[in-house]
Amino acid sequence: MDRQSIGRRGEALAAQWVRSRGWRVIDSNWRCPAGEIDLVALDGEHLVVIEVKTRTGTGFGHPAEAVTASKLGRLRRLAAHWVAAHDLRPASIRVDVIAVLLLGHRARIELLAGER
Repeated sequence: MDRQSIGRRGEALAAQWVRSRGWRVIDSNWRCPAGEIDLVALDGEHLVVIEVKTRTGTGFGHPAEAVTASKLGRLRRLAAHWVAAHDLRPASIRVDVIAVLLLGHRARIELLAGER
């Protein structure tokens, strides 16, 4: 699998995982001039902006290690852009990271939940 296929597979698995927990995915791969949000979901009344990081091994570290403080800051700004572009007033907004580790035909999925 090439890098793009790995990323698409991870995002599809993350979306399925989010739905299985009762969250509602309301947007995916949303883009604006400032960047892209992988997934946007509602966890009850709370808006969750989700960055999905997928790896096929840990040779370069855990997938979540690729999300730097700078990237989190950009995601917070993108969340504000997303809310401004949509008619939705959530109770709160948080940024989560979903790490997907593809292990052959299996996947390990971990949620690193941000603060509200």
